[in-house]
Amino acid sequence: MNRGYVSTAMLVMAITGACLIQSNASGEVTRKPDALAKGKRLFTRHCAGCHGSEGKGDGYKVLGPDPANLTAPATRKKSDSALLATIHEGKPNMPSWKGLLSDRDIQNVLAYIRTLPH
Repeated sequence: MNRGYVSTAMLVMAITGACLIQSNASGEVTRKPDALAKGKRLFTRHCAGCHGSEGKGDGYKVLGPDPANLTAPATRKKSDSALLATIHEGKPNMPSWKGLLSDRDIQNVLAYIRTLPH
């Protein structure tokens, strides 16, 4: 992946991510409910068909590799920037969402994915 793109993605994530998070009294970072609600709506509309309603990769199987299980430990360990790049650029059996979803919408989807149960 192009280093320039990764740097840009990280900068976009930092700027728009600040709109999605807030600190609670104990200093822990929490996601804003409105961003999560929008992320859930977008996930249900655009992602759940393949990734399944709970993100376990058990939705519709297209030709090629099975959709990613978004609740798997390997996926959970990936950085936000890596997951944002995947959503933005797509994969061989996953469409690119750049141009179809705004950067903020992609951030909201990621925020929701991070809340999916194990």
